[in-house]
Amino acid sequence: MGTPVSDLALPEIERRMNGALETLKTEFAGLRAGRASTSLLEPVQVDAYGSSMPINQLANVSAPEPRLLTVQVWDASLAGAVERAILEANLGLNPQREGQVIRVPLPDLTEERRRELTKVAHKYAEEARIAVRNVRRHGMDQLKRQEKDGDISQDEHRSISGDIQKLTDGFVEKIDEMLAHKETEIMQV
Repeated sequence: MGTPVSDLALPEIERRMNGALETLKTEFAGLRAGRASTSLLEPVQVDAYGSSMPINQLANVSAPEPRLLTVQVWDASLAGAVERAILEANLGLNPQREGQVIRVPLPDLTEERRRELTKVAHKYAEEARIAVRNVRRHGMDQLKRQEKDGDISQDEHRSISGDIQKLTDGFVEKIDEMLAHKETEIMQV
């Protein structure tokens, strides 16, 4: 029967799982234990112009001081929405609006704040695990359809689904390792 169509889908499944891993890396980069980092605000979504938009499409985020972020909102009418989005992002930040500029002082990292950051890290890791599992589920659904349509045999289905499961396990393991590393970084005083 030649190469089953599903073998061609494995690289695509791996690419999509890698995407979940890259997203997690970006989110973890924003969880800075020491200095202010503009990537801290990257996950913040703002309700603007009738849709949810990333903060970096509405404002310029900079870190002029080690414990301060500034957000220069381009459209003055959106300053309130940006401020509200930062507050509601559950990052433990208290933005202060001064016209079109929003100052976001970063609190000193107390033991409690470090624990909050590890909870956020756990949330990000769980979202990445869910994304990887969704890719796996989608791949398995495709396999079932192909077997049902007669494109692949039951044995091919079993073999490829085993490969998909191994891929999934590997990515979940990488996510767990990244989380453990980030936790250590955050809890380090």
